[in-house]
Amino acid sequence: MHINKGKTLAQCLTDRTDYAKNPDKTHSGELVSSFMCDADLVDSQFLLSKQIYLQKTGRIQKNDVIAYQLRQSFKPGEISPELANQIGYQLAEKVTKGNHAFIVATHIDKSHFHNHIIWNSTNLNCKKKFRNFWNSTRAIQKINDLLCLQNGLSIVENPRGKSKDYGSWLEEEKPLNFSDKLRFAIDEVLAEKPENLDEFFSKMKSKGFEIKTGKNLAFKGAGQRKFIRLRSLGKSYQENNLREVIEGKKEHKPQKRVRKYNDEKVNLVIDLQSKISQKKGAGYERWAKTFNLKQLAKTMNYLTENNLLNYEDLRAKAEGIINEFSLLSDSIKFTEKQMAEISILQKNIIDFAKTKAVYEDYKKSGYSSKFKEENITEILLHQAAKNHFKELGLSKLPKMADLKMEYATLFTEKKKAYSKYNSLKKEMQEILNAKANVEQLLEFDEKEEQQQKKKAVQSL
Repeated sequence: MHINKGKTLAQCLTDRTDYAKNPDKTHSGELVSSFMCDADLVDSQFLLSKQIYLQKTGRIQKNDVIAYQLRQSFKPGEISPELANQIGYQLAEKVTKGNHAFIVATHIDKSHFHNHIIWNSTNLNCKKKFRNFWNSTRAIQKINDLLCLQNGLSIVENPRGKSKDYGSWLEEEKPLNFSDKLRFAIDEVLAEKPENLDEFFSKMKSKGFEIKTGKNLAFKGAGQRKFIRLRSLGKSYQENNLREVIEGKKEHKPQKRVRKYNDEKVNLVIDLQSKISQKKGAGYERWAKTFNLKQLAKTMNYLTENNLLNYEDLRAKAEGIINEFSLLSDSIKFTEKQMAEISILQKNIIDFAKTKAVYEDYKKSGYSSKFKEENITEILLHQAAKNHFKELGLSKLPKMADLKMEYATLFTEKKKAYSKYNSLKKEMQEILNAKANVEQLLEFDEKEEQQQKKKAVQSL
């Protein structure tokens, strides 16, 4: 929240908090909770903290954020107002980490209960401001999903880019709003090919719409309190566009309603969520003994983030990562083997050089037993080195400088590979955990059903 043009800081805080606390929406204020502030005086207390902040720090910020607000919505008929407020409070606690005063106001004037969460940008000791960060929306969504799943509530399974109002995420066949009804009425009338604008108006009136002409053409249907301007309906419904369609200069393109899910695929997140909401069956009972809802919430977040919304995609992804990890692991082992061989060769070259003079004297002595006994260590090291060179088929020893360079190159390759190895190992563990959770929860009931059928057949 910023200071609006033409308003003071105090006015802006009051406007925002008063809207959230509206007694007509919050059951006479009973559904307003607060942390480290008085809900009735929240605007004044936020304002006072900012004055103290200025005195303590002397910092004045351009385009200062005076407070932050979240709106948290729930599926109709799924939650009580009290639980909605409680979950909103828990979300605010986790987001602010107990460092900022906040209020949570639960609005129940719509079919979907929703929270307005407002927290002070100035912290409790009035020395710092709340630090927002890149992609914070996604982080907050994760926290929200976790809280909802722990309470057996629905979440938005397929968030698509920009945030939308909650109505956009209701069931696919949600009731039409007034704008949708107006669009469909216009689509039907234009399909009848009216000859001119007057005939278009006449047909719209016969469908129960009032018409207001002037600078902006607007319509009002049954049950509406206000007129809807055509320019608010989208490009296909602009007045100049409709005139061209009626005159036959352009083809009308009705605006399509966006579907919530891809019906051609089975959505694992929906299946898991359905299983939790049922909280019954052998699968759930067995799974619940080993796991918990917090783990499942992480699994569902993982599936959503990685777009693994059907089982075949999940299985294929898991197999791909396992194969990639196996190949990388083999590659690292081969590199380590090469490095070990170079180290052994270097050691033998050094031993060979250090013991060469002693071995030459041993040869000159006619391989004397007495000389061998006195110089047994050097002679054995020299012979072991010669045997190693023979096993490698070396007719000429490589230079130590070349071996050091080759070893350094292999070490660099191994270091890079290990960096990828660690990240791939973590990714493999995540997807295998997710796959195991999905299989255990969704397949337990299926196995149980098969066992029951088998018992029934045996009893016949």
